[in-house]
Amino acid sequence: MRGSSAARTALALSCTTHFLVLFDVSVMTVALPSIQSDLGFTPSGLQWVVSAYTLAFAGLLLLGGRLADLYGHRRVFTAGLAVFTVASLLGGLATDPATLIAARAAQGLGAAVLAPLSLTMLTTSFPEGPSRTRALTIWTAVALAGGAAGNLLGGLLTEYLSWRSVLLVNVPVGIPAALFGLRVLARRGAPERAVRLDLPGAVLATAALTLLTFGVAQAHTHAWSDPRTALPLLGGGAALVAFAVVEARFAATPLIPPRLFRLPGIGWGNLAMLLAGASQVPLWYFLTLTMQDVLGYSAAQTGLGFLPHAAVMLLVSLRLIPLLMRRVQARVLIATGAIVEAGGFWWQSAITPDSGYVTGILGPAVLLSLGGGLLSTPLTRTVTSGVSHADAGAASGLMNTTRQFGGAFGLAVVLTLTATGTTGAAGSPAALAESYGDAFLSMAVILLVLAALTPLLPALRDSRSGARPGAGAGENTDGADGDTRPAVR
Repeated sequence: MRGSSAARTALALSCTTHFLVLFDVSVMTVALPSIQSDLGFTPSGLQWVVSAYTLAFAGLLLLGGRLADLYGHRRVFTAGLAVFTVASLLGGLATDPATLIAARAAQGLGAAVLAPLSLTMLTTSFPEGPSRTRALTIWTAVALAGGAAGNLLGGLLTEYLSWRSVLLVNVPVGIPAALFGLRVLARRGAPERAVRLDLPGAVLATAALTLLTFGVAQAHTHAWSDPRTALPLLGGGAALVAFAVVEARFAATPLIPPRLFRLPGIGWGNLAMLLAGASQVPLWYFLTLTMQDVLGYSAAQTGLGFLPHAAVMLLVSLRLIPLLMRRVQARVLIATGAIVEAGGFWWQSAITPDSGYVTGILGPAVLLSLGGGLLSTPLTRTVTSGVSHADAGAASGLMNTTRQFGGAFGLAVVLTLTATGTTGAAGSPAALAESYGDAFLSMAVILLVLAALTPLLPALRDSRSGARPGAGAGENTDGADGDTRPAVR
């Protein structure tokens, strides 16, 4: 395969794996009540069905991103997808809480390898400019659809089949994708050889992100000052400082090369990505609870309630963004999207038990999805702009890490702010509506902070004529051996 055929293959594999990863972030939410009833989870233990995935995912993302740079796409793709698929099978067959939690952690490990690789395959296959923007719009649309489809299919599968089906559905997708990737990617380039990995950096990064994510997860049920929350956060912070020192001074092949932070989109762009994750990731959690606890929807009705979100996001990402990116600076689109989405959260915060679907869900969904669609692709474009192919995996891992940790941190903060409302008044729909309304308002504030940050982002816009010169627009110089290879390896 050469040229555009190789790029299309990379895009297909990238979108398939990214969909699976994002699908499994949200798919379990609607199924949690059924899982608790079937396997006998305690209320405090049930959160680990989600948190086990999040911990492994966030903790290993930096390492997963760098593996693709050092060992090649083929090996990392097939290994990551194999782990993810086998873990999905074991989780779907689990008969006790411990097995399910272990399987979810293994899923997170596979996802930590696949998530940054899905973006790396794309950015090393398409030069900067309109062609990359078109690919990013498809990739972003798949990501947005994956989150929405997780809630939609999770509800339908749980109600009409079983909660087990939300995990087992990954198997008939993962196996053909792994075999196809193995067959196609094995044809590419020179033989891949192992490169010495930055083991001290990998250990410190994994420890830092795992401890930070664990501490944030503990804040769901314990105060921030509680040792069970504070100690992991302090330990994670110390490990993060040690990681920065090791990467800057001692690592021969660092997980995050310090030169990346000389690029204008990396520093401020990843801070913006963290804020986006802190607002957008908790949306699915609180909107699912709102539909079930406040409006009294069933699991299937809740899943169907997310259809407008998916439809609008796909329409905006696939049709509107490629046109706008040629005429409007990326940071202007990011600011506009953040403000529009904040308006959607404000509208969503007004929901009551008496709200109908049109005013309570559909109307806010249009603004939420329009805003999210407007900012997602330009923000991804910003944080990957100018990155060389040798550092593409590291940049992708960093971007996914900031978004994932931002989502975990945002969820913990919002849950802390709304804890009183969700436990008061015997959990009445009216009390829950008020509490969830506060959560949506908190997310609106986060997005307004993001909008205020956008002047610090680089001014990017696609040229009409094609690819622009840039560090990432040339040939693919592999970071492992210095060989020049085609984009799909």
